Amino acid sequence: MRAIVPVAPGVYRIPTLRDFINTLVLIDDDGSVVLVDTGTKRASKRIVAGLAAIGKHPADVQKIILTHAHSDHAGSAAELTRRSGLTGVGIHTDDAMYATSGEAPPMDQQTVLGRIFGRLSIGGFDPVPVAEKFDDGDVLDIAGGLSLHHTPGHTPGHISLRHEPTGVLFTGDAIWNMTGRMRWPVAAFCSSAALNQQSAHVLGELDYRVAVFTHGPHIRNNAREAVRGFLRRKGA
Repeated sequence: MRAIVPVAPGVYRIPTLRDFINTLVLIDDDGSVVLVDTGTKRASKRIVAGLAAIGKHPADVQKIILTHAHSDHAGSAAELTRRSGLTGVGIHTDDAMYATSGEAPPMDQQTVLGRIFGRLSIGGFDPVPVAEKFDDGDVLDIAGGLSLHHTPGHTPGHISLRHEPTGVLFTGDAIWNMTGRMRWPVAAFCSSAALNQQSAHVLGELDYRVAVFTHGPHIRNNAREAVRGFLRRKGA
């Protein structure tokens, strides 16, 4: 497994646990780095190694964005924030309190596992300061333009992102692509699995050429058609 995988010009993914968990990397015009999601608590070494493979260092990171506040996305956020000299991460307003507390959002109480996991209070991570709060439709002036799309359900503040110059979509956990097959995230890990499936229709309406997933390999060709086909089959 390569330390870092090219996706599009200036866009990479770092497999932090093979293809099962990925971090997205964007390179800005000035050479600075934007990280989207930071894997588990043990992922920081792989992220640093991935950056080194393209001649980058944590000091080059100008921004860390979290698609949501789960431990496999925010696990290394606190450490990488410190190593990068940042004051905090960016995250949707509705997940900000979970990032600063290090507590996972509620799990879906409509599922047996969600009720069990909720009582066990699993899914925590090292608290991380929040430097920026996002809302639906925000477009960040970084890496040529990064649009943020609120796709709640997996967590209240879950977001997906589109890199405007390259047409790369990052689904976060709205859709998984485990073993190269798209599927919904595990229902028990969602705050509302039903809402996740409803809000994911947004991903079929956007314009993109490549789809990158936190969980699973990216789709390089005809990604929009593949995602729209999945949503159509699932009735989303």
